[in-house]
Amino acid sequence: MDQLSKIKLPIQADLDKFCTLFNQSLSSSNPLLTEVFKHIRHSEGKMMRPIIFLLMTRMYGEVKVESLHAAVSLELLHTASLIHDDVVDESDERRGQPSVNDIFNNKVSVLSGDYLLASSLLHSVYTNDIRIVKIISQLGQNLSEGELLQLSNISNKEINESVYFDVIKKKTAAFFSACTMAGALSLKVNDKQLEVARLLGQYIGICFQIKDDIFDYYNNTNIGKPTGNDMIEGKLTLPAIYALRTSVDEKAENYAAKVKSRTATAEEIEFLVNFTKRSGGIEYASQVMKDYHDKALSLILSFPQSEVRSSLEMYADFVVNRVK
Repeated sequence: MDQLSKIKLPIQADLDKFCTLFNQSLSSSNPLLTEVFKHIRHSEGKMMRPIIFLLMTRMYGEVKVESLHAAVSLELLHTASLIHDDVVDESDERRGQPSVNDIFNNKVSVLSGDYLLASSLLHSVYTNDIRIVKIISQLGQNLSEGELLQLSNISNKEINESVYFDVIKKKTAAFFSACTMAGALSLKVNDKQLEVARLLGQYIGICFQIKDDIFDYYNNTNIGKPTGNDMIEGKLTLPAIYALRTSVDEKAENYAAKVKSRTATAEEIEFLVNFTKRSGGIEYASQVMKDYHDKALSLILSFPQSEVRSSLEMYADFVVNRVK
């Protein structure tokens, strides 16, 4: 049994119910939407967010129907954001499969994403908890703000680690936090328990994004994007930011400026990728990731010993040790 299957064991029945409800939400009488939804189901990921949602919920009690609607709402919002991101980034691939905008077009992608966003809000209402509706609505705002911050940072000549973390906290970390908080709130937890859930989601979300950024420096077709893809899109992530900050190299600095202006050639990007590796950027990012992993693990270990807690521990380890 692989690691992810072991993690799912205490929530497998809940996850099956989630999948049934989620697939029901991906239905429409419109033939074009039906084709889009068929493609989405075909390119389904590892469901990392529903898993942590259900594990967090199980830490505080039983998964209810309202909990499942919250989980579906979040996954619909996540799916909508990926579709919209691919349009913004002009990506033609997602998880090793053609993106929605590549198979159809940008108009269909944007409208399909809008439909999923509306469906997400509908399922948030089914939770019968205005606090969960608020968390999911604020998440939508954060995702848009994070994307705009990332776009504006591309044109900013300054290379700043704090801006990098600001983007993560608005995007990936905000999503994981929303999952852990909504899961906890579906069981009416107190403020202290909610804050533990928020921090746990944030720490794991930061780990998840740093790991994704490290992947960008290695050629691995399983990941679903080519080496240096972030740089192709004008993004300098933590490994490169550290390397540029700590190593004096005029050539690398010039190429970094070209990356941010999206004028760098493939050869210049390759140089910057290798420069980052030589300058300890991967090691630095890995250590930062480990620090956040340890913070997350400390919160997990504050819960009583149980099968669910063991799965949360394995989940945190999986995030930082995964190979794709």
